[in-house]
Amino acid sequence: MTGQQHTDISTFFIAGINYKKSDATTRGQYAINNVQYADLLSLAPQSGIKELFVLSTCNRTEIYGFAENVTTLCELLCTQTEGSLDDFLSMSYIKNGRQAIEHFFDVAAGIDSQILGDYEIIGQIKQAVKFSKQQGFIGAYLERLVNGVLQSSKTIKNNTALSGGTVSVSFAAIQYIKEHFSNLTEKKILLLGTGKIGRNTCKNMVDYLQTNNITLINRTDNKAAELAAELGLNYASINELSKYITESDVVLVATNSSQPVVLESHLINSSDKLVIDLSIPYNVEIDAKNLPNITLINVDELSKIKDITLQKREAEVPKAKAIIEEHIDDFLQWHLMRKNVPVLKAVKNKLQQIDSSTLFINSFSSETVADQCGDTEEKIQKVINGMAVKMHSKNQRGCYYIEAINEYIAIGAN
Repeated sequence: MTGQQHTDISTFFIAGINYKKSDATTRGQYAINNVQYADLLSLAPQSGIKELFVLSTCNRTEIYGFAENVTTLCELLCTQTEGSLDDFLSMSYIKNGRQAIEHFFDVAAGIDSQILGDYEIIGQIKQAVKFSKQQGFIGAYLERLVNGVLQSSKTIKNNTALSGGTVSVSFAAIQYIKEHFSNLTEKKILLLGTGKIGRNTCKNMVDYLQTNNITLINRTDNKAAELAAELGLNYASINELSKYITESDVVLVATNSSQPVVLESHLINSSDKLVIDLSIPYNVEIDAKNLPNITLINVDELSKIKDITLQKREAEVPKAKAIIEEHIDDFLQWHLMRKNVPVLKAVKNKLQQIDSSTLFINSFSSETVADQCGDTEEKIQKVINGMAVKMHSKNQRGCYYIEAINEYIAIGAN
């Protein structure tokens, strides 16, 4: 399957929910895992949608795509969610055209993240687009747009301090642990889940907590074993989960399950314990929050942590916005030129027909015709390039058709 060819960015939409209007529980009802993502893409052609991708993180679920109307995209998304279409529409933000493009650039830069400047979003965008591309749903326009977005984000990363310092949801968890415990020397830490967020959290713990008293558990033991060997930590089988939850002072959950994996029953009659749930949807049973001796923290609560690093990042937003504007202008210029390609091709074909016509040839002496044969294509391209520049600068199309023909005839006569 190939991506659809589009000539009007007004048909490019984004619809989504994020942390600004919905809590983590609600966002969890609209989270999309890889199985759901694949099913969604398989249904897309039935809705006439051929170019799209879905971004689903702890902060947001958004669908990006070309469609006749945004409702079609929302309906497609909600075929795979626990939450209803009506609720999604009541909470969602909808943007199209340039506004949708600007939003995408802001998201990739970390400007729209729950923690300003959080650079982890770039990896999530790449994964989302790669998954869609493998199924044939990324065409020329989305490919170009995504490349522009990634280039912009990289420039912002390298030329501003928007992502300076170390602040992310995983790092916020480390800060919270340090505030909760004055001494971690004898504390046992359990990390459940060694995917991207789990790995980042684990490395932050090793770097900033200065402890190796950490045990890793993952659904597949080999992934936990590999990370444990890399960082000099312990690992255990998922079958021993209950035992290690009981023994640990800190439990961090970074799994990607549609249902809770740490249950209230795991924590009943527990000693004092800090449980940090980094998952969306929640992977710690919410009733555990009411248990005595249990402190349960989720991603929304972690994101409220503010420090001097975030204040410095806020001062960098205008610089980042200026970089984004440059990249958006580049994309829109490319889009405009691409939109004019059919007209330019038609004019070029017409000029070639004129050049080879008997009437045109007879207008010149045999010597002139001979001279022209060697550089005909060069002259035609010169006319087309001039026409393209005028179309771009004045955003007009048909009025240059006759002008281009007259210009070519004038070139041939000189």
